[in-house]
Amino acid sequence: MRTKSLKKNKINVVTLGCSKNVYDSEVLMGQLKASGKDVVHEEEGNIVVINTCGFINNAKEESVNTILEYMQKKEEGEVDKVFVTGCLSERYKPDLEKEIPNVDQYFGTTELPGLLKALGADYRHELIGERLTTTPKNYAYLKIAEGCDRPCSFCAIPIMRGRHKSTPIEDLVIEAEKLAANGVKELILIAQDLTYYGLDLYKKRNLAELLEALVKVEGIMWIRLHYAFPTGFPMDVLDLMKKEPKICNYLDIPLQHISDDLLKSMRRGTTKEKTTKLIETFREKVPEMTIRTTLIVGYPGETEAHFEELKAWVKTMRFERLGCFTYSHEENTHAYNLEDDVPEEVKTDRANQIMEVQSQISWELNQEKIGQEFNVVIDRKEGNYFVGRTEFDSPDVDNEVLIDATTTYLKTGEFAKVKVVEAEDFDLYAEVVI
Repeated sequence: MRTKSLKKNKINVVTLGCSKNVYDSEVLMGQLKASGKDVVHEEEGNIVVINTCGFINNAKEESVNTILEYMQKKEEGEVDKVFVTGCLSERYKPDLEKEIPNVDQYFGTTELPGLLKALGADYRHELIGERLTTTPKNYAYLKIAEGCDRPCSFCAIPIMRGRHKSTPIEDLVIEAEKLAANGVKELILIAQDLTYYGLDLYKKRNLAELLEALVKVEGIMWIRLHYAFPTGFPMDVLDLMKKEPKICNYLDIPLQHISDDLLKSMRRGTTKEKTTKLIETFREKVPEMTIRTTLIVGYPGETEAHFEELKAWVKTMRFERLGCFTYSHEENTHAYNLEDDVPEEVKTDRANQIMEVQSQISWELNQEKIGQEFNVVIDRKEGNYFVGRTEFDSPDVDNEVLIDATTTYLKTGEFAKVKVVEAEDFDLYAEVVI
């Protein structure tokens, strides 16, 4: 028979999925702390909140498996209550309630006040920018907007997150100031689409004005841009990036594919010619810029010819950073009406081929860095190395700089000037410049 634990109530928030979920968990934890609750992130606690991802099959499987894992712990008396929130819960709540009924309660992405009430806490509107950050102390995500108005055929984000809604500039500045006061030096701006920022509030694309306000925040050294859509990109951002040293020469711009046939089916609103021209414009206006993109292979109707066109284009464009994903057939999306006709093994093989091409490109670009000096921020110590990043690298997804910790002492969160002495496909080895 299951017995209730005798532990004092401690709320453990478990985060799955993307950086937007990380941000949402941090806001939840900030609210809980403000209500006097004992809250931890991915540690032991007798009350568990699982912030789920529902984007693609692998993420959904991980979320369901995590829920089942904690339900087992609940049955065994290791935890008392389990609550589920986030994208999976928003998208599949009726199914989850039927299939895993022993969860205490399910909440969607917009039901934070209800979740807090279930946890015995009050939702406090005045807590602008109050978060318990879970990232290393030197960087934090800054979510500048929620939702998405783009009609991409393969994407379920609008179903789970709703329409685009920008956060006012003044609120984001307050949040950035609070983060800086807590030692954050790098802001990573995130949204489903940064380029849409301001259209709802200010009736214009206002990312550049937001950046001009954020660069004035004392203590912030780097501002990094993630997730920009390739159509309607506000070019004034490039001018600002060129002249403002705090804005990293870095842009994450998911392009997904390059075949005109597939771009049309994906409802991306662009063409191969326009996309190529856009990337050329970026490099012309900001030659120092590192461009990160992501691609999808195995989309319905992708022929061998479409794939070869994509692979050849990747070789030509020589992106500094690139990730490749296999298509996931998501119900209630426009593409779900199409036949998922590319076998899984073909999808996987195509993704591997793209990453082999990218690995070679990355190796060649990294060889050119040997002998060069860079300013790096130290994220952590791992084994015998301090692990840092240049302004051209985002945490978790990009290259890292490894510095021998047996001969050099560096502080986590601090900046150091280093000289690259060796380079691999995705890592640089460096020595501190005295």
